[in-house]
Amino acid sequence: MFDITPGRTLVEVRNLKMHFPIHAGVFRQRVGEVKAVDGISFDIYEGETLGLVGESGCGKSTAGRAILRLYDITDGAVKIDGIDISSQPQPDLRKMRPTMQMVFQDPQASLNPRMKVRDIIGEPLEEHTSMGKPERREKVLELMDAVGLNRDFANRYPHEFSGGQRQRIGIARALALNPKFIVCDEPIAALDVSIQAQVVNLLEDLQAEFGLTYLFISHDLSMVRHIADRVAVMYLGRIVEIADRETLYSAPKHPYTQALLSAVPEPDPWIEEKVERIILQGDVPSPSNPPHGCNFCTRCPQVMDICRSEEPPEVEITPGHRTACHLYSNS
Repeated sequence: MFDITPGRTLVEVRNLKMHFPIHAGVFRQRVGEVKAVDGISFDIYEGETLGLVGESGCGKSTAGRAILRLYDITDGAVKIDGIDISSQPQPDLRKMRPTMQMVFQDPQASLNPRMKVRDIIGEPLEEHTSMGKPERREKVLELMDAVGLNRDFANRYPHEFSGGQRQRIGIARALALNPKFIVCDEPIAALDVSIQAQVVNLLEDLQAEFGLTYLFISHDLSMVRHIADRVAVMYLGRIVEIADRETLYSAPKHPYTQALLSAVPEPDPWIEEKVERIILQGDVPSPSNPPHGCNFCTRCPQVMDICRSEEPPEVEITPGHRTACHLYSNS
């Protein structure tokens, strides 16, 4: 078991914004911007898994990439292991890459089809370490053992593997440099249901063995409930609620979180019959033209006049349980 410091903050995100410019016309003038991530703040503690959930297009994956500085962020601050990486130029960030890694959503698209598995997993070692070839080869085989891949497959190409095996290759590559923090960007979304549990169990086993810290991005709320210690709910570029797993799933406060959780299927048919679905009206607004006030005001079943004019403040309901909603701002 890897020794970690309980409660130590490993990742700090403050008012992170990721806006993409919109250009139009003959001269490609900037006419607006897509506010994919619009001022999110949270901490991730060492050794924990923070689940980031929300419907498609809410900015989850963009947030994960921005936190790792795969994008040059628009505004805000990101600290990983005490080092501010918000404004560092990309060449300087290269030194930080061993600390922070990513497991991508589509294992087929994220692996080079022209490279053998041993080269894919070994590439980070070649780029960031001074290991000799024999030492590197042995490390690759150890990583394949760690993620449950047969050593005999080291000379095969990605197309010779199943989806679950390809995702294991991606996980092995992410582990190669002994990172502290891994962003898992919907790592099971492209996999068969029968394989999803295997990959999630693998991630949990590796976390226990190596003391990893995860940001687990997903729209599968039942899987997030299984793997996450705390959960943040995102809507249209903003975090609307964050709490520990049991609190969020048993007592959600924000109307969007309530609607999101009401859509989760219940395996017990007797309970399923009694579940009241919260059906949201209308479509998700465009992130290039979000509503005034609260982003959720156009679809919220409990909307008030103040919601349409003022952005809701973040309120701490109980220790560690925060929500951004006017229903609680005066209580």
